[in-house]
Amino acid sequence: MEKSRYPHKNSERRPAKPRVRSVYAAMEQMEYSAPAEDRGLIEGRNAVFEALQIGRTLDKLFVAQGAQNLGHILSAARAAGIAIQECDRRKLDKMSITGAHQGVIAQGAAAEYKTVDDMLAFAASRSEKPLLILCDGITDPHNLGAIIRSCEVLGGHGVIVPRHRSAGLNAACAKAAAGALEHLPVAKCANLANAIADLKKKGLFILAADMGGQPASMIDLDMPCAIVIGAEGSGVSENVRKAADLVISIPQKGCIQSLNASNAAAILLYEVARQRT
Repeated sequence: MEKSRYPHKNSERRPAKPRVRSVYAAMEQMEYSAPAEDRGLIEGRNAVFEALQIGRTLDKLFVAQGAQNLGHILSAARAAGIAIQECDRRKLDKMSITGAHQGVIAQGAAAEYKTVDDMLAFAASRSEKPLLILCDGITDPHNLGAIIRSCEVLGGHGVIVPRHRSAGLNAACAKAAAGALEHLPVAKCANLANAIADLKKKGLFILAADMGGQPASMIDLDMPCAIVIGAEGSGVSENVRKAADLVISIPQKGCIQSLNASNAAAILLYEVARQRT
């Protein structure tokens, strides 16, 4: 029998691969790949509003673009300091477990947010000088979880994250923290620059970890202090860098320009622990 000039006609068709329009679309498809039961999602207008009314700890509110009659929900979310993200309805459809989100989905936090006063009280209860980490633009929940884990293991007293431009305490963060969320307070602030000003009033010295600073090992870190860890690539934002008392860095000998944010935090936390010990 003569073979066909078109081999695909003599064999089963291969299933077509799903087309992804852009790398951003691919990221959007991957963003909510965690098992549904691990996401801590609350769907629907009544359910979300009730969660806000009873003061449930929520990490973020996702709202469909153009959704109507959500004023009471948005007002309650803002009053509670919850980040609100407006997005395409198709994104909510992908996130939804029930298929009936009504244009609004809330993401519950894996742990309750604390306050800076809780952190200072925690340090006082251990008769230690406060040691805090401020995260500036850490949007990867795995990085945030690893920073929280290092802070707890190396004797820190808390981690502060901004309301916007930050990963939240979701399931991925909790997994990376490996139980540290049960022991270390995490606080959310509206603005890092304002948080720094408040910390200075409370007697803390602010250290921004960035390129070109003084080597951390050359600084006396046996004092109440907070270390700012910036995003990978962009580093500490300019306004936060200016608000800090001092810029510190980690001496490097290799060819790579910078460390992973969570690794840099661990090294600096260890340097504080070493000096204090």
